[in-house]
Amino acid sequence: MSRYRVVGAFVALAAIWGSTFVVIEAGLAYLPPVLFAALRFDLAAAVLLGYATWRGHRLRPRGRSDWRYLFLGGTLLTGAHYGFLFAGELFVSATVAAVLLGLIPIITPALTRAVGSSERLGAGGVLGALLGFIGVVIIARPSPSNLAGETVVGVGLVLASAVSFAAGAVLLHDSESSLPAASTQGGMMAIAAVFLHAVSAVLPTERGSSAAWTPEMVASVVYLGVVGSVVGYGLYFYLLGEIGPIELSFIEYAIPPFAALTGFLVLGDVVTLPTALGFVAILCGFVAVKYPVLRGEWRRVANR
Repeated sequence: MSRYRVVGAFVALAAIWGSTFVVIEAGLAYLPPVLFAALRFDLAAAVLLGYATWRGHRLRPRGRSDWRYLFLGGTLLTGAHYGFLFAGELFVSATVAAVLLGLIPIITPALTRAVGSSERLGAGGVLGALLGFIGVVIIARPSPSNLAGETVVGVGLVLASAVSFAAGAVLLHDSESSLPAASTQGGMMAIAAVFLHAVSAVLPTERGSSAAWTPEMVASVVYLGVVGSVVGYGLYFYLLGEIGPIELSFIEYAIPPFAALTGFLVLGDVVTLPTALGFVAILCGFVAVKYPVLRGEWRRVANR
């Protein structure tokens, strides 16, 4: 029964996070991107911190390590990550954005090795990074005539989103918060909301935009804040404890099909051949980077 529960949670998380890309794309018709992301985390932080208060959990961080964990998680892992992602989806489809975030499991070990003076990027890592880069090029299709085109700009913003998340994960490696899970996640999202509101306030493009407070806009914020953030991250941390980071990293490759299906059903988006080829290249890059670990994981699962 436990295994079926894990499989169900994995599929549910892929479906939820796949659908969020489409909700972001739809909601951008009513809100500027950074403000939109900030409102998402306003709601998510309120729900999580409200829950933590109701359960009597400690909310106040203790010491520099707790503050560092919340700050890095709120700015890089959450705030900048989603700020760039929301902005990128102004220019590329939900499916393309979901595929490009498949670079996170490739970028993360590369950054880990880059900041560790005693570690080197092996042949598998170099091959994986190369395949990931090829996937990005296939999707963006840059040329002298379109280097400033919308697709290239959108791909660049989503790529910055992936790098931001990976950098946050690397900087938080081997550290943890002493706060309970709901307090930690709520604190990160509160910091992300403050960070994104500050960025939105100083960006000329955001100040010149007007928000359309429609039922569709409110529904988008509620869905992303409650379902995408609170429920999604709840499932994520449950799965992290049940199956570990290696198996869970495959969620990045289960999300794009759900994003593509939701985009087709809701927005009429069609998956292009370059997007599909780029996804295959990025997936192959992930396998190249993680091949020794995946082989050991496969043997472990096969011998159960």
